[in-house]
Amino acid sequence: MEATWQYTGQKPVKIKKFLQSLGMGHRLFNEIKKGQGQFLVDHRVVRPTTQILPNQPLTIQVAPEPADPTVAVSHEPLKLAYEDDNWLVVDKPAGVSSIPGPTTSNGTILNRVKGYLEEQGSEDLRPHLITRLDRFTSGLLLVAKHHVASSMISQQVQQHQMLKEYTAVVSGRFADNHGVINQPIARRGGQVARVIAPDGQRAVTEYWVEDQGVDWARLRLQLHTGRTHQIRVHLASAGHPLIGDHLYGGDMTRADHQLLHASKISFLDPFSQKQLTFTSSLPEEFNGF
Repeated sequence: MEATWQYTGQKPVKIKKFLQSLGMGHRLFNEIKKGQGQFLVDHRVVRPTTQILPNQPLTIQVAPEPADPTVAVSHEPLKLAYEDDNWLVVDKPAGVSSIPGPTTSNGTILNRVKGYLEEQGSEDLRPHLITRLDRFTSGLLLVAKHHVASSMISQQVQQHQMLKEYTAVVSGRFADNHGVINQPIARRGGQVARVIAPDGQRAVTEYWVEDQGVDWARLRLQLHTGRTHQIRVHLASAGHPLIGDHLYGGDMTRADHQLLHASKISFLDPFSQKQLTFTSSLPEEFNGF
């Protein structure tokens, strides 16, 4: 793949420092430096130690990643909310896994994206899921089409700079329309379910009450950390399990899976340097709440 940026600074800067300011990690820079790609300034191949002058264009060229033979190709449906040369934003239905696992080796979003890229004639056939969703959580997830995009976005992921909002329907009513749940989450043994525990990882969930009935509430939530089952664990611990969430004591009479939807995602595109924001409408199962 190939990508070009225009340096707009006022003083000369080394290629490495400029690329790091855009989000590139050390590993990818070193791979290019060691021959798995090349740097070009004004369309001329240059050494990695070269300094870029104001208003000069910097281009990187990186060879495609070989496909992962352990990931099967699936041509099952893939609903896209957005696509460009670097990203796919997938609108995942509930019931489809994000990645292959012990019980699901094909048909996941990763398998479907690989199949889609193959159909499109892409040279890069090793997609990278930047965000993931539980099998029965619907909504938006971000996929990098190649490892350069994955590297360039990693800093935003690690520093929780990517905005991720969810919509959930839970049992019970709320006295306050806004709140923050700050409770550490841990895993115990080989159990699937997570628990609130002092020795767990820091986890912060912010919520706003959008509507509520006699015994339910619809919430808009923002993740400030990204722990497994974070929203489900936090709300259950607060006495408001998600409706349909069998794992955390949710009401199964109103839905057969947890009513949780990734409704919004926003991030700074390291290639265009523009903020990209996407939203997804609620599935039918949220009707009536």
